[in-house]
Amino acid sequence: MNIRTDLALESVNAAKISEGITQTTRGKAFKITEIKIAEDRHGAKIGKKKGRYITLEGEPLGRFSDTFREMAAELSQELSELLPDGPCLVIGLGNSDITPDALGPLAASRVLATRHLREELGDEDEFLSSLRQVSVMASGVLGQTGIETAEIIEGLLEKLKPSSIIAVDALACSDVSRLGTTIQLSDSGISPGSGVANRRREISKDSIGIPVIAAGVPTVVDMYTIVQNITGRRAAAGIPNMMVTPRDVDRLIERSSALMAMGINLALHPELSFEDVENIMF
Repeated sequence: MNIRTDLALESVNAAKISEGITQTTRGKAFKITEIKIAEDRHGAKIGKKKGRYITLEGEPLGRFSDTFREMAAELSQELSELLPDGPCLVIGLGNSDITPDALGPLAASRVLATRHLREELGDEDEFLSSLRQVSVMASGVLGQTGIETAEIIEGLLEKLKPSSIIAVDALACSDVSRLGTTIQLSDSGISPGSGVANRRREISKDSIGIPVIAAGVPTVVDMYTIVQNITGRRAAAGIPNMMVTPRDVDRLIERSSALMAMGINLALHPELSFEDVENIMF
């Protein structure tokens, strides 16, 4: 079966591969499944590199939730376990002019940038100036800038000298029930656009030399994959493919980006309380 998805959980389940791949489950606010791929050769059949892939499944992220605080705390905890200490660069990947692809830029706009505080505040506010140094950027896409995101990052590394990167992007899934209900975290990096067959240069530790944590929410599924999942057959030749997204995708992007940003802020700045971050973001 030719299933197109960014989610390691779906790829592993579809291929039924077990050699070198382990799965564990946990979680309260989310159902959390962690997949560990021991070596690149073990993930080669499903197009995944070695690393940890953490899938958080829950209620629709486009709805208001009474458990938002618990969801943010659990997301923060999972993300914290992937992050090394030291300065961090947060990159919002995607096109802010296309709603299903705007998750990264919108989440990045709500992440607390602190790299400049030490220089600007000095001794005026010892607490704020002591926070982890975080830089934030929404990179745009090649069609908007004429520059590969990987090239932009390479240009920033020498100046910023981050110890890690968090890259936030919209993803593609194969199961429509996971649209807007799932978050994937991974320490294996990311190839922007791969889920919609528009793969750009890889951004990973192998390519840039520092850990890259990928974080995303599936916002689209392609029609060929839907047909194949439902019927077990490929779509008829000649039928044009298209990307399908939820009808309330604008609300999904707005609320899921807020959750992603909250989780990132709490993970990067454990000194701050939920209320502190909430006041800064909203």
